[in-house]
Amino acid sequence: MAITDWPPSERPREKLLSQGASTLSDGELLAIFLRTGCHGKSAVALARELLLRFNGLRPLLEADRAAFCGAKGLGDAKYCQLQAVLEMSRRHLGETLKKNPAFSVASEVKQFVIGKLRHQAREVFAVLFLDNHHHLLAYEELFYGTINSAVVYPREIAKRALALNTAAIILAHNHPSGIALPSDADKQITAEIKHVLKLLDVRLLDHLIVGDSGATSMAELGFL
Repeated sequence: MAITDWPPSERPREKLLSQGASTLSDGELLAIFLRTGCHGKSAVALARELLLRFNGLRPLLEADRAAFCGAKGLGDAKYCQLQAVLEMSRRHLGETLKKNPAFSVASEVKQFVIGKLRHQAREVFAVLFLDNHHHLLAYEELFYGTINSAVVYPREIAKRALALNTAAIILAHNHPSGIALPSDADKQITAEIKHVLKLLDVRLLDHLIVGDSGATSMAELGFL
């Protein structure tokens, strides 16, 4: 049975328009993205098949081009479309942080760094440079490492903070292992960076650790 033959309340698009996107399942959201199914399958049936193949929505969204395009019903056009949607989402969060104080939208800060860092296969250390009102001046990925470590130089962060006339900073890095908990090394480098920034009258507001389950705030854990 085609989706157009379903009751209106069960059609993904109509359900989204009447009840909101948050009420849709992963399969329904993916079906709207796909728009059409393939021979013998509706968009919803294809979406469910893809979720099973990739073991969930997130692995599908983070799949590389070869894996994504190798699935039935997908291809370069859909891959480009998906990458554009993901990048628009990241840019939307970035614009939100530029317009609103970062600490008034803490959840958006976490979602922003998750979008930037969670898919990285190696460790990436990034810095959010903020003005006096905690609006985002710049997001920069400054240090890159192997699968489980990155060498961080506090002086380089200080140099960029001065160049951008920064008043406050939020640090963020990912753990490719997937465990979003600060290590002893994370605590040590955070203390060193905080000390250097204090000499410049720049406040360190937080250090976010990104893993599979989301982002953990070192400030919330009491390490700042």
